[in-house]
Amino acid sequence: MSMAASSSTDHTLRSSVKFSPAQFPKSTFAPQRLSFTTPKIPKCTLRSDNPLPQNFIVSKPSPLEILKTSSADRYTKEKSSIIVIGLNVHTAPVEMREKLAIPEAQWPQVIQELCALNHIEEAAVLSTCNRIEIYLVALSQHRGVREVTDWISKKSGVSVPEISKHQILLYNKDATQHLFEVAAGLDSLVLGEGQILSQVKQVVKSGQGVPGFDRKISGLFKQAISVGKRVRTETNISSGSVSVSSAAVELALMKRLESSFGDAKVLVIGAGKMGKLVIKHLVAKGCRKMVVVNRSEEKVNAIRKELKDVDIVYRPLSEMMECAAEADVIFTGTASESLLFSKENVEILPPVGQGVRRRLFVDISIPRNVDPGVSELENALVYNVDDLREVVDANKEDRQRKAMEARGIIKEELNTFEAWKDSLETVPTIKKFRAYVERIRASELEKCLSKMRGDVSKEQKEAMYALSMGIVNKLLHGPMQHLRCDGNDTKCLDEVLENMRALNRMYDLETEISLMEEKIRVKMEKAKK
Repeated sequence: MSMAASSSTDHTLRSSVKFSPAQFPKSTFAPQRLSFTTPKIPKCTLRSDNPLPQNFIVSKPSPLEILKTSSADRYTKEKSSIIVIGLNVHTAPVEMREKLAIPEAQWPQVIQELCALNHIEEAAVLSTCNRIEIYLVALSQHRGVREVTDWISKKSGVSVPEISKHQILLYNKDATQHLFEVAAGLDSLVLGEGQILSQVKQVVKSGQGVPGFDRKISGLFKQAISVGKRVRTETNISSGSVSVSSAAVELALMKRLESSFGDAKVLVIGAGKMGKLVIKHLVAKGCRKMVVVNRSEEKVNAIRKELKDVDIVYRPLSEMMECAAEADVIFTGTASESLLFSKENVEILPPVGQGVRRRLFVDISIPRNVDPGVSELENALVYNVDDLREVVDANKEDRQRKAMEARGIIKEELNTFEAWKDSLETVPTIKKFRAYVERIRASELEKCLSKMRGDVSKEQKEAMYALSMGIVNKLLHGPMQHLRCDGNDTKCLDEVLENMRALNRMYDLETEISLMEEKIRVKMEKAKK
């Protein structure tokens, strides 16, 4: 039976239907006289011209039918949401993170792919050695999450259930707070680390001019950068803190049981951001000579200029295995998506120098550069980014105290951003009200000109047009002022939102098709082309 037929019959023969109390408001029944066999039924008119059998019972709508009828209303009232979905060092091991990692060069392309999905309006990607997080403005929460999770699964080859087991999933204010904590260094493996702020800045730089990196997402990341700067300026959380790169150097020292790298034969593979930081921290720990393998010598020369008193020997990537044969400590930090050291080619390397039993690999790359199987060999030790906890835990307690100050700053900035985001709600109303008034102005001007039967000069028409525009602009000035707020004053924002709702009611500005539905319809039409 269809929903329409069910509804019609239900009003026709209420006397033959048995109702449960849950179908009526509490006020319909007097609790002490409630009877499930002969309930008191609201008055209705029976149609005698369509009798039905005595034993006929009108079935109640199924839960699925109820959901279908209510979904349209719920869907049109649903507001777009800010969402973060992904994995990080706290929720997923390196084996999982490296499968989902997205190289920085691909971030603009990924933004466009995500925004091509039906329910995704804006997007940004933050992919580092410790996290792969996708930030979204979604037209529908659950639909958006489902689409993006499916996209991640297809892109990485990891099943949806496996992703769900390790993912973080936060909405709106929680998602915003999370990004602010990330930018402030509070969510890093190394509490208070500074490198993550430069990575958040890179998200904005990569997103400039990319369709889909629009007002809300761009505003979110710019506010996050402001938070990161404030936390580092106004608190001591970064004083004496270590980065992933410095923790890698500390870990190597711990495993070598040495106080410096003065006598170590050090090889650094990669001269990018991570490699450069490793080199600087090696120098701080007494290393005065090292070999750096990189695709080109340009970046190595730039590092040489900064560290003039250090002997930095450049070797091309083609000589990597020869250099590894002569080294006893090897750091890897490249963006290579394939392994640089397999178990087989490490196994045939010659023994390390006298007094050192095993060659030490410290791999801080995502995806990893060193095959985990290398650790099974008798002549090698392998550590990756997840093993840095041993170093981090040594000074974590002191940084936790400093983090309390940072959270106060984050709370202030969070309120500011949420107010700004809420103030954007008035933009569609402003546009619709202007369009509404403009239609009236143009229509009335046209009527006036038609009554004058063409006996109007060009100058007179221009004067009449200017007059109508002047009247409209002056009338619009007051309402427009009351629909604007910079977001810093909560009281002001509350008033603005109330003014917006009042204007919508007074001028019936709500359209039959919601803004959300219209955006989805346009997206789906584009996808068909």
